[in-house]
Amino acid sequence: MPDTARELLTAPPSISDLEFARFQRFIFEAAGITLADGKKQLVSSRLGSRVVHHELGSFAQYFALLNSGESPAEVQIAIDLLTTNETYFFREPRHFEFLERQVAALPARQQPLRIWSAAGSTGEEAYSIAMLMEDRFQGRPYEIIASDISSRVLDRARAGHYSMERARHVPKAYLQRFCLKGTGIHRDTLLLDRHLRGKVSFLQINLNDRLPAIGQFDFVFLRNVLIYFNQQTKRDVVARVLSVLQPGGWLFIGHSENLNGLSDSVKAAAPSIYRKL
Repeated sequence: MPDTARELLTAPPSISDLEFARFQRFIFEAAGITLADGKKQLVSSRLGSRVVHHELGSFAQYFALLNSGESPAEVQIAIDLLTTNETYFFREPRHFEFLERQVAALPARQQPLRIWSAAGSTGEEAYSIAMLMEDRFQGRPYEIIASDISSRVLDRARAGHYSMERARHVPKAYLQRFCLKGTGIHRDTLLLDRHLRGKVSFLQINLNDRLPAIGQFDFVFLRNVLIYFNQQTKRDVVARVLSVLQPGGWLFIGHSENLNGLSDSVKAAAPSIYRKL
């Protein structure tokens, strides 16, 4: 069979406005994420392979599969595909500089410092924090928890294997100390060393649901996720996150985000940095 004919047989069907609207509701109900009307092509490209995989004739049939209750694993795959976003190490470096100053100012104590990367994606944020803590505060007890709604990205995060492009902002000294450079078929990749990987615990958490018993934190990173929620969902998510932030603790959000009208329990300390009252 000619390649062009094979491609036609395996290409996903087009997605209609009605089908797209159904997936908008699906991801809002599952994760609280509001997909803008301009994201139709994103849904088509990310879920099209699943339509083909199941040999279905339309996105409507795939939606019916998700709602049949027969395949919870497929529902998780669809959520993973629609919520995965690319990130990189030491994104928004001023946050890490601020974190370093605040940790340095804290008095010594026996209980560990606790930090939560609440929208941890593939782990670069949490591991950046771990590098900083290991370098600047070696010997000080700390715990880092990273969470995401996507089980797929959490598996990637636990592996600690990344493209070198993701590490373009990692200080050279950190690359030498904490990373193993890939060779052969793994050229242009790096693997975080076992010790650093052991410093981060990964949990699957849906910020749109009641939080599990994860304890209280001194610092929470909730960056670049609020932009995907509507106003009420933002309020609900911020309230949940603040419920596990210690009084006087620090909350970091993305530089394109703000908490205006979302909570009166925090005070802005710097752009995209808030302190709990």
